[in-house]
Amino acid sequence: MHNNNSRNGAGSTVGQNNDIYNIVLLIVDIVILVFKFWLTIIEETVKLFTTRPQANVSGQFVLITGAGHGMGKEMALQYAGIGAKVICWDINDQTNSQTVKEIKQAGGTAYGYVCNVVKREDIMELASRIRKEHGFVSVVVNNAGIMPCHPLLEHTEQETRLMYDINVLAHYWIIQAFLPDMIERNEGSIVALSSCAGLFGLANLVPYCGTKFAVRGYMAALAEELRQKNPQTNIKLTTIYPYMIDTGLCKNPRYRFPNAMKLISPKDAAASIIEAQRQGLEEAAIPRHFVAVEKLGRLIPRKAMRLVNDFLDTGVDTDKM
Repeated sequence: MHNNNSRNGAGSTVGQNNDIYNIVLLIVDIVILVFKFWLTIIEETVKLFTTRPQANVSGQFVLITGAGHGMGKEMALQYAGIGAKVICWDINDQTNSQTVKEIKQAGGTAYGYVCNVVKREDIMELASRIRKEHGFVSVVVNNAGIMPCHPLLEHTEQETRLMYDINVLAHYWIIQAFLPDMIERNEGSIVALSSCAGLFGLANLVPYCGTKFAVRGYMAALAEELRQKNPQTNIKLTTIYPYMIDTGLCKNPRYRFPNAMKLISPKDAAASIIEAQRQGLEEAAIPRHFVAVEKLGRLIPRKAMRLVNDFLDTGVDTDKM
């Protein structure tokens, strides 16, 4: 009996020591967390007031979907202008070839491919061909998209499905095609075009807003997935939230204060996107402050924000007249 009691007493002492050790370890972890938390807050705050260095893309392959017109074309021209080798994807061979032609005439390097991004098998086949012909693609820009503008009940099933196929599902297939090489090399950038309609809900854009919120969500989840698999990952993910761009997609914009909230030119939007990618920003709105406005707006009661929205009277009218 005496020996059993001794063993029980010793076991109890060991258990108490383990509890004390675990408590001390937890306190140390909390102290380290608090220190790193505030250090990171300070570092990120300082970055807001400093110019971030921009990665050099000269000589690298940059793939852009929807390169035949609008922001896609402007991005292709501007990337080529800073020395990148641009791979232009578009479903329209004529407009895509024109983009490639203009790049070459300006002394740049570009390659054009016709691709229907709705078809996963076409994407995979073309991605394999590009790897064989050009090697590693450093930057992938998921830009292609459509934007029908009318009330939800006027959207057809075909129109809605096509919107999700192009604006969301195509992103998945393209990432699945090019991300494995980036993981293997632990480098590369993926840029996804969301929209300010991925920050704020807007009338006449219900399905479109859904696709752009989806882009925002999958990019955030993918960033976390890559970080957990490799805390030292060098793969950069950038989600872009453009305001209304003057590309023809937004057919009937409405704004009460046109000088303050006018349409943005594709050239300016493209330059802003390229800057965000080269700086490695995780999120960037065009104009930049819209991300901060959205975060601030979530702290304000919904009814109060609706008063502000009604005062600004900014949005998109139906394209069905």
